[in-house]
Amino acid sequence: MSGKREVYIDWLRAVSLVVVVLWHWAFTILRWSPGGPSPTNPLGFLSGLWIFTWLLQVMPLFFYVGGYAHLVSWEHARENGIGLIRYIYSHVRQLIVPAAALVVTWVVLGTVLGSLFNLGWMHNAVMLVISPLWFLAVYVALIVLLPVSLWLHRRFDVLALVWLGGIALVVDVLRFRFGLTRLAWINMAAVWMLAHQAGFFYRRLVDAPRRIDLSLLWTGLFALFGLVFSGLYPGSMVGIPGDRLSNMAPPTFVIVALLAFQIGVAEVFRPSMERRLARQGWHRFTELMNRFALPLFLFHTTGMALARAVLYFVFEGRIVDDRTPDLVWWLERPIAVLGPLLFTVPVIALFSWRRGRRAS
Repeated sequence: MSGKREVYIDWLRAVSLVVVVLWHWAFTILRWSPGGPSPTNPLGFLSGLWIFTWLLQVMPLFFYVGGYAHLVSWEHARENGIGLIRYIYSHVRQLIVPAAALVVTWVVLGTVLGSLFNLGWMHNAVMLVISPLWFLAVYVALIVLLPVSLWLHRRFDVLALVWLGGIALVVDVLRFRFGLTRLAWINMAAVWMLAHQAGFFYRRLVDAPRRIDLSLLWTGLFALFGLVFSGLYPGSMVGIPGDRLSNMAPPTFVIVALLAFQIGVAEVFRPSMERRLARQGWHRFTELMNRFALPLFLFHTTGMALARAVLYFVFEGRIVDDRTPDLVWWLERPIAVLGPLLFTVPVIALFSWRRGRRAS
């Protein structure tokens, strides 16, 4: 397997991260209480919008793409004489160092500001900024587990996916039927490892007949419909205040169905997207997105926090976020994206400049 990058894979990975960022910027509604800010979203106010999360909750697709990217880059590294441990260390370090620096910066900043100005809610605010990094922690764990994943792939092939999906289903049965709620966290490993492991089969799907793509799409869609409307699971693929549980925290078997659906969608649209991405303009745009997608994800909540802080300072705290989304609120969504973007770009530029200096 060659080490040549696949533009469509890069595009899927970048788009997945950008969708997460835009969701946070545009649709985060902060509720303020004496204990500090707590987030909600328009799904908690308007019924029926949860159906859009079947496409907009893109974490399953991101882990799937990551699995294929890791398989290809590892085989390329092995061809160049790089051992698996060294490969894992290099990739983990690339993610851990900037993420750890971000966490330390916010913890120190929050502690200092909270002490100086007696802001009891600062702890909650800091947690809101760094909480999206949970996905990076899972991603790092999947890289560390590559020796296990690769062995399962070589030894059991597609049977490994069946077992991981089966584990997720059994955990849900034990959780909902027998009340063993603590077992639910097993699915943090089973579901995301399944998504990552599924990426090892990407090339096989590309070479398979088109009916396989459509079969995945419709199987995932029918499974989602059946699971959600069984009454056992929420319809939304993101947490909504007031729901008795979230399909994401920890993930339920519904996310396995969502994974199949999103893989099918990605494969159905792949031929037409590959034709577009072959054009010079699209190709350059994809390279740009892929270059800055991870820094954008890392620092997007920092930019959002800075933008909100400036607004609160300018308007002396008179802005009320916790309101039912009306027409004006929806028309303001481009502004809700523009503000955090303006504050995130300088942070990314500073990060890139410091990383460049360190590398020189």
